[in-house]
Amino acid sequence: MEASLLVIPFVILFLSVRANRDGLKVGFYSQTCPKAEEIINETVAKAVKANPGVPAALIRLHFHDCFVRGCDGSILLDSTADNVAEKDSFVNNLNPVGYDIIDEAKSKLEAKCAGVLSCADIVAYAARDSAYQAGGLFWAVEGGRRDGRTSLAIEPPLNLPCPSFDVNQLTQIFATKNLTQEDMVTLSGAHSIGASHCASFSVDRLYYFNGSGGQDPSMNCHYAVKLKAICTPSASPEAVALLDPFTPTKLDVNYYINLQYNLGLLKSDQALMLDDATSREVKINAKYPTIWRKKFGRAMVKMGAFDVLTGTQGEIRKKCRFRN
Repeated sequence: MEASLLVIPFVILFLSVRANRDGLKVGFYSQTCPKAEEIINETVAKAVKANPGVPAALIRLHFHDCFVRGCDGSILLDSTADNVAEKDSFVNNLNPVGYDIIDEAKSKLEAKCAGVLSCADIVAYAARDSAYQAGGLFWAVEGGRRDGRTSLAIEPPLNLPCPSFDVNQLTQIFATKNLTQEDMVTLSGAHSIGASHCASFSVDRLYYFNGSGGQDPSMNCHYAVKLKAICTPSASPEAVALLDPFTPTKLDVNYYINLQYNLGLLKSDQALMLDDATSREVKINAKYPTIWRKKFGRAMVKMGAFDVLTGTQGEIRKKCRFRN
């Protein structure tokens, strides 16, 4: 899709500017930087055209940002001589292209309206625009977040869900971010795009399930054979497998369809079929894609509003990788 086709929804978006109780609102920059969302949108569209892996990178960047200290752009800060930042935590092995795109958008925005847009908001808008590029999903993003000044590598392991989690563990960690079990299943649909490093799942699912020396019995045996060819015991640390082997660059309900055939890549994905409540949600999402798309947008807005900095809290960074 061409970038010019993607600016149409913003006309509708600015017709109604509303605020929520957290101080965020749709159309937050309509007066101070009217072209802000359009600039971010065009930057993302150009990047996706060059690299179809961009949507997965940007959506995950937003998720990893929001689950640690709220959506404050702390995931973007570089490590310093006396501090290891979130992005360098062993659990944050994210695609670096996401950081580059945020930097590019920030540079353009600073040239247009310096000191106005927070990096945290740029990440939120870019995630939405990525979902639109990858699957046509669209929701109105609330703006008004401020950038945090703290980023600690010790915090992501304490706040992000582990790929080996079961449903109870997933439900509990999402609840700490004010997200319900239904939100958790809905947002898990983002695993319809992108890839995962073999190290994130191969031990648990392919070779030493529960320390038994075998593969996870909940995994489709034919799928396991294909994965073992990619994720060998001696595979490079950079080796990856697609989260959805059928439509890996399309944000759709194929993720939920795959789970029903035991084709979930991560243990935490396939675990959704081992619980009555979450398996029911999986089946509903698979059957009604339009409903899932709406729920996904609502859940992203909800996630994006949790524990944010607003007003005079934090700062508006000049460059997203560094504090002012």
